[in-house]
Amino acid sequence: MSSIDTLPPLREVIATHELSARKALGQNFLLDLNLTAKIARKAGDLSECDVLEIGPGPGGLTRGLLAEGARRVLAVEKDPRCMPALAEIAEAYPGQLHVINGDALEIDPLEHLSSPVRVAANLPYNVGTELLVRWLTPKTWPPFWQSLTLMFQKEVAERIIAQPGSKAYGRLALLAQWRSDAKIVLHLPPEAFSPPPKVHSAVVHLDALKEPRYPADAATLSRVVAAAFNQRRKMLRSSLKTLSPEIEDHLVAAGIAPTERAEQVSLEAFCALARSLKPTE
Repeated sequence: MSSIDTLPPLREVIATHELSARKALGQNFLLDLNLTAKIARKAGDLSECDVLEIGPGPGGLTRGLLAEGARRVLAVEKDPRCMPALAEIAEAYPGQLHVINGDALEIDPLEHLSSPVRVAANLPYNVGTELLVRWLTPKTWPPFWQSLTLMFQKEVAERIIAQPGSKAYGRLALLAQWRSDAKIVLHLPPEAFSPPPKVHSAVVHLDALKEPRYPADAATLSRVVAAAFNQRRKMLRSSLKTLSPEIEDHLVAAGIAPTERAEQVSLEAFCALARSLKPTE
């Protein structure tokens, strides 16, 4: 019996089902159930929410979410080897866990979720950033989720909360901070995982804003930010020249010096620049 439920400890589960972590799937399993319960608490009050979890593996965080009172958990797992272990959790929490064996990049979770929804996941390293960008850039806002509580490599987590002028500041920070409040809520050392990764990890919590922090067309802002940081060492008048033949005029209108570099420009200024450009320009 574990310290949070009546199921076996995770090391025993992993041994029973022969669940060695696979690098090709970006797997690093969290073994401390007290730690997974702590991560679940960082997601907030789950008692009236459906929770989307990506990459549950043997179910450490899944058990934490359920033990902390999640109304229901939808777990999407690509690795079929993990299905028996997750089935045991579903049996221990009747009607509260629905597991899909599939690729999170190809599955529409909205077919299986009821609002309100929170997302909590120890994301596989190889798809984490792509999933975050998708969740931050839906066609309509507010999104389907109230909050995201996600584990990343520490370097990625720092990019999400980075401020202008820092080396970590870039597209990820702008997309996250435009539409959400983002903060790092927990740091984890490599030895918390099996196998231990070569990097430290961190949990980031993002609360969705009802409206973007500054007005801008989402597609135009994404295009501006992508172009700006694709050549971040260049002056903006050079890195953005493909966006408009009058880019210097647009920069000045947005209060940005054409000789500035991308990492020097605030979110507010980037939004002003996006507004000055036509959506199709």
